[in-house]
Amino acid sequence: MNLLRLLFVFVLIIILMLRCVDPINQTLQGRLDLIVIDGTLTNLNEPQVIYLNRSKSDSLTGRFGTSPLTGAAVEIFIDSSKVVTLNETKPGRYQAPNSFSGRVGHSYQLRFTLKNGQRYESTPEVMPAVPTISRLSNTFNPTSLPAQRYDGQVNLNRAANDFFVDWLDPAEQRNYYRWDWKLWEKQEWCHTCQQGFYMINSPINNTLYESCFPDDGRNGYYVHDYVCRTACWEIIHNFEINVFDDQLSDGGLIQKRKVAQIPYYQDRGCLVEIRQSSLTAQAYRFYKLAQDQTQNNGGVADSPPTALLGNVFNVVNNKERLVGYFAASAVAPLRYWLDRKQNTGGSPGLFMGLTGLKPSPEGLNVDPNDGKPKPSVTFRPLPTAVCVESDTRTPNKPEGWQD
Repeated sequence: MNLLRLLFVFVLIIILMLRCVDPINQTLQGRLDLIVIDGTLTNLNEPQVIYLNRSKSDSLTGRFGTSPLTGAAVEIFIDSSKVVTLNETKPGRYQAPNSFSGRVGHSYQLRFTLKNGQRYESTPEVMPAVPTISRLSNTFNPTSLPAQRYDGQVNLNRAANDFFVDWLDPAEQRNYYRWDWKLWEKQEWCHTCQQGFYMINSPINNTLYESCFPDDGRNGYYVHDYVCRTACWEIIHNFEINVFDDQLSDGGLIQKRKVAQIPYYQDRGCLVEIRQSSLTAQAYRFYKLAQDQTQNNGGVADSPPTALLGNVFNVVNNKERLVGYFAASAVAPLRYWLDRKQNTGGSPGLFMGLTGLKPSPEGLNVDPNDGKPKPSVTFRPLPTAVCVESDTRTPNKPEGWQD
């Protein structure tokens, strides 16, 4: 799940909670200072990552800002005996050793200590098993996505491929499920400079130093976008919460459960991974409440917001409320090549689909206010930008890519 969008979801929940209390308590909205935990331990051979952030509101405007919590000591306790230490690879991003992954039936507990000495820990999570996906199908839907995006802006492209799964639910046991998706799209644009130029400097320690340098504005430049130097793939994650309790369908073949809406970003094919995950009962209750409070229709029949308590606590101060949940989930992934040959109506292109803007290459600048090209001058061969490996982008061809 994309971290920034996840943070938006949880902050929205807090705001909803404040709206259902008396006016005196609403003044708290201007003083919110919350630690946000984002982390799910899986059984797959993939990076096991915990994100720690602080979401804090401005006392005057009430607007939220998010900053990473750096320098924390983060550990995962296995079966209350073994310890795995996570390393901070980027600010607020803590990753376990590459050889580590979870195992079904084992207990996992998150513990971390901040630089100020405050200690936190989660309740233990015993990883439940998950059945595999029996069948995966999709249909093109020109109005699949809502008319308004998660950030309140108009959704310029509502078309998507709706994905559905069938699976055989284990009999005589209570199972809780969650679905996420990951999408790889071919990316052509690898860097954007705001009011500046992309420059490649002399090697430092045998490594080229690449960055944006400020524009003095004499040529009326706005934004410069630069094409990728090598093949590059954008990695896109869902931010919706989709959970299910098998109480009314125990042991049966469950069919046509809608689990993903893959936006129609571009006409070329893309690679989709559907992830069917197990949840503990406690994790299900948390995510179900989050789903109900952020993805309902807002009608009169909707339940009022309820305090959304995760499973991570301050060891000393039990009055501190943290946002988020540390989960241990077995995952049954299934990759699908979506050729989009049946899609109709045209697509906006990946750059426009992700940013809402047209690319503005150096020498052909586009005014962000009206989308029209503005005259400009470039005095050099245009540089290309490196495809930087990250959680949202990779220069490595993903397994299952067919184009």
